[in-house]
Amino acid sequence: MSNNLILGTFLNFMALLVCLTVHEFSHAWVAYKLGDPSAEQSGRLTLNPFKHLDPMGTIMLLLFRFGWAKPVPINPLYFKNKKQGIILTSIAGPLSNILLAFVGAFLLKLLYPFQNAFLNTFFYVFIYMNIALALFNLLPIPPLDGSHLITVFIKNQKIVAWLYSYGMFVFIGLLFIGSFFGAFNILAMVIRPLVSLLFSLFSIPGIM
Repeated sequence: MSNNLILGTFLNFMALLVCLTVHEFSHAWVAYKLGDPSAEQSGRLTLNPFKHLDPMGTIMLLLFRFGWAKPVPINPLYFKNKKQGIILTSIAGPLSNILLAFVGAFLLKLLYPFQNAFLNTFFYVFIYMNIALALFNLLPIPPLDGSHLITVFIKNQKIVAWLYSYGMFVFIGLLFIGSFFGAFNILAMVIRPLVSLLFSLFSIPGIM
């Protein structure tokens, strides 16, 4: 195994570990603030990554450089406004990743003049992964965050039922297709321009 492959796997793992941890914590924190104690009671209101890691998602992360964490338990019955609560808790994760992407770009801007190859590469990966995770999770496929939004905005229960019955197969299919044919070819067409836009906003040379 080459050093570049080992380094690439390590950087992907570390970047995604931070992305996933903050993503899940954000769901838990917003739900808690809206009156739902479920995440706190299950020990998920924490930035400890080991509380959020899913065994299969971690294996997928190590093998295919993309994985997932355990879904945060949320009970909409605790929300004073159920519809609003579902929307806010669902978008909390993706929004946290977009914020992390901006933070990563800001830090990369500060560190780039020092020409530290390891740190520069880490932040490039970190920014890309955060934007990818935010967009990917907005897909209306269970168990992704977008699937919770469709229960609010789509009134046709047959469509909702179909997605919840077969969505997991679509989800796994996307992961494997992305792994064998390039990381999320379809999403990459959207992700890369957004990454380039973010780099241009901070005047960071792009390498991706």
